[in-house]
Amino acid sequence: MDLDCPPGELSAEMKAYFEKCDGKIGFVPNVLRAYSLDNAKLEAFADFYNDLMLGPSGLSKLEREMIAVVVSSHNRCFYCLTAHGAAVRQLSGDPVLGEFLVMNYRSADLDPRHRAMLDFAHKLSEAPWAVEAEDRQRLRDHGFSDRDIWDIAATASFFNMSNRMASAVDMRPNPEYHAQAR
Repeated sequence: MDLDCPPGELSAEMKAYFEKCDGKIGFVPNVLRAYSLDNAKLEAFADFYNDLMLGPSGLSKLEREMIAVVVSSHNRCFYCLTAHGAAVRQLSGDPVLGEFLVMNYRSADLDPRHRAMLDFAHKLSEAPWAVEAEDRQRLRDHGFSDRDIWDIAATASFFNMSNRMASAVDMRPNPEYHAQAR
């Protein structure tokens, strides 16, 4: 990170969260370290991220990670492309899918449902003012419920914000992400 913002005092809950990350994946993601400058912001970020990406949803974890990668590709966010590209490789068991989503999701061999989902997330990132009822109907036509559409939009919106923060402060991914699921 290209800002001199030392970590603040972490709550017991956030210290435990860092320990859980380290135990589960072997490191604390740099995005969490960056947000640790302010415990309240770290908690808000972690709570929202965990709800969106791991909480109950009609979308699978893989689908949510696919959205993260497509949005991050549009925004050219090195941090999120690296971290969430690794998650797509891991969850799908398909390193080629992960690379296609990073470079150009339209070239990937996607089923029509996933293509509609990613087209919506991309449009919401590229031209949010242009999203219309027809875009939501296309998702419904591919079997997404209105709650699923909310989750697609919330995930895309979160990563648009997160990408901008990562770019603004030159947040770099942990080196471990580069080797995962290869």
